[in-house]
Amino acid sequence: MRLFENLNIDFLSKRKFFYTMSLIIILLGIVSIITKGLDLGIDFKGGAEVVVSFNKPVEIGEVRDAIARMGLGSAELKTFGASTENILIRTELQDLDEIQFENIKNNIESVIKQSVADTLFSVKEKTAATVIYTFDTPENALLIADKLFLAGFQAGLVTKEEDNLDVIVRLGIADLIKEGLRIEFSGTKFDIIKEDKVGPKIGEELKRDAIIAIVLALIVILIYIGFRFKFAFGLGAVLALFHDVLVTLGFVSFFNGLMPGLNLEITQSVIAAFLTLVGFSVNDTVVIFDRIRENLKVHKTMDFFSLINFSINRTLSRTILTSGTVLIVTTVLLLIGGEVNKGFAFTFFIGIITGTYSSIYVASSFVYDWTTKSKKKIQF
Repeated sequence: MRLFENLNIDFLSKRKFFYTMSLIIILLGIVSIITKGLDLGIDFKGGAEVVVSFNKPVEIGEVRDAIARMGLGSAELKTFGASTENILIRTELQDLDEIQFENIKNNIESVIKQSVADTLFSVKEKTAATVIYTFDTPENALLIADKLFLAGFQAGLVTKEEDNLDVIVRLGIADLIKEGLRIEFSGTKFDIIKEDKVGPKIGEELKRDAIIAIVLALIVILIYIGFRFKFAFGLGAVLALFHDVLVTLGFVSFFNGLMPGLNLEITQSVIAAFLTLVGFSVNDTVVIFDRIRENLKVHKTMDFFSLINFSINRTLSRTILTSGTVLIVTTVLLLIGGEVNKGFAFTFFIGIITGTYSSIYVASSFVYDWTTKSKKKIQF
């Protein structure tokens, strides 16, 4: 399918205007990052993250006040998705302290005592995050495991053997939140639908590895395009990629939390989106560079300015079809893909637009300006 076959748009003559526009957007993005910051997800910051789903809309202020009374320290709350029924609670705490642990353990044992007598069970083993109870019969162990699970605790049989007498219960921040909310919102039903916990050391390692991954990708691309084409082409492509990453990062910072349900935390999926847009953008740039190289061999008398414009116009059909179809899919993912995919979809959505734009007004325009100022004729 061919579109716009006979276009003759003078792209390069507008390059200085777009240089300025790109610089302004990048500067505004940097200002947003400095003033507003980037909302690091639990992957990189460490801590515990819990999503509570209520059976009816609740005031986030009331939930925040309730959380403050639970002894969670500095906690961050926000709506999860477009509905006010789901609340995301993030805290830097990863484990319960001794008092919190004992309080929840007492609540667990009160549930157990509703079905069996004190003399029929005992604590077999206790760690910082689990308690193992042993019972007099396998039937009681199975009964209590089911009862605790239905009560909302992370409980189960230690083994599936018929003579198993032990029940293990895992205690975490989610249990503390659940117990506290059960008291504060006694007339409202709710469920814990998501719980994540990441240690600070793992978070720092992930942060470092993410930065290394992006930097290495840019270096390898510079080397590859420099060998396949010329150094000016490789440098132009990498500048375009830096442009795409900075612009997209600025948009993520600015739009984070700007609209209800648009929570754009920097998570592993968002880092994956940045790496994906780097690959997508450089692919579009290489297509234009390939056409420039072909036309340099065919149209030897054409001046370089006209030749670059000619090459961009001839690849525009392919660019619109490729970027357009991916943009449609990404838009659908952004709108109805769910909260988990929203960060990836938004980041890649912006990346597709900036990647297509930068292939023309950053990479190709830079190659022309570099060649003109160096006064060296490019030959392959």
